[in-house]
This record gives sequence, C-alpha cells and structure tokens, in this order.
Amino acid sequence: MAARAHRRSPLAMMVLALLVEEPMHAYRMQQVIRERDKQDVVNVAQRNSIYQTIDRLRRDDLIRVAHTARDERRPERTVYELTDEGRRTLDEWLAEALATPAREFPEFPAALSFLPILPPAEATRQLERRAETLATRLREREAVLAAVELPRLFLIEDEYRLTLLRTELDWVRRLVAELRAGTLTWSGEWLADWTGTPGD
Repeated sequence: MAARAHRRSPLAMMVLALLVEEPMHAYRMQQVIRERDKQDVVNVAQRNSIYQTIDRLRRDDLIRVAHTARDERRPERTVYELTDEGRRTLDEWLAEALATPAREFPEFPAALSFLPILPPAEATRQLERRAETLATRLREREAVLAAVELPRLFLIEDEYRLTLLRTELDWVRRLVAELRAGTLTWSGEWLADWTGTPGD
C-alpha cells in the first residue's frame, strides 16, 4: 500500500512519533502525552480515541504488535512497534504537515461569519467573554512554560500556540473596542439594505 493512501491525523502522527522513541503500549502512550503536556496538541479527551487510532494504524500496517507484557498487578498489555512503512509514512506526513497549510474549519471564523445575527451589544458581550477566556489561557500557558526547563526545540509547538493566542486576543480586543465605539455596528434596517431581506 502506498504511503499516500494512509489517512493522516494529529493523533496518528503522535502515536507513530512515540513509537519512533521505543515500543510501547497504549496506556504508556497516554501517560507520555500527559507527562509532556501534549493533550492540547492532540485530542485525547475520549479515552477510546488512542485505541481506535492504534487499530487503524495496525490495519494499515504502519504499526505491529511487538509483544504482550504481563504484570501480576495489571492486566495484559499489548506493546506496539513501528513498521518500516510506518516510519516512511510518518516522515511523509510530517513533511506535508509542515510545508502545506491545511484547510481547517474551526468554529470561531464560522461564528464570526454569522455575527450580524446577534445585536451588536450581545456580540460585544460574547466577544468580551472570549477575550477574558483567552487572557486566562495565555497567563496559564505562560506560567506553565516559565516553569519548564527544556530546550526550545521541545517547546516549539507551545511557542506557536502562544503566538496564536496572543494574536487572537489582540484582534478580539480591537474588535470589541470598535463595537463599543460604534465604528463597527449594524441594525436590522442596515442589514436589509445590504441583503435584500426584511429588517427586524
């Protein structure tokens, strides 16, 4: 099977990348993701998601069972290892993900496209709430990173996310300021003139 036929996902890349380091079982993968604070990079909110990803990677021959580990105090655990095809696919996925901006469909731009549905005052209130949440997240992430003593290379995705957070927070605050000043506003009548639909 050609590597291009494999479906890429952040969690699949994470599983393959962890197996580059050493063979491991699914529970250990979850532990490492938490220990390295990578749960903001890959979605592991559903416990089952890592097992489903492992099943898919096995079906695609990107990983295989290395052995099963048995501990008297724990249930039997299946330890996985990377196949040669898995390593080639990971390299290809990483090259593509780094070089090519993905067409993603996040919720916030979609919500912004429907902004005129809300009255300006309500839109302002909700955007102020978003700014507060972003500011809190930014402070929390900065505090966590300030306490971590790792080379920059291992924190590069955190640096990127902090840059995005700061940029979004700055943009939302400017938008709120425009709404409060009335330099950006709308009414049912104004919308009706632009869209040709009856105003409120």
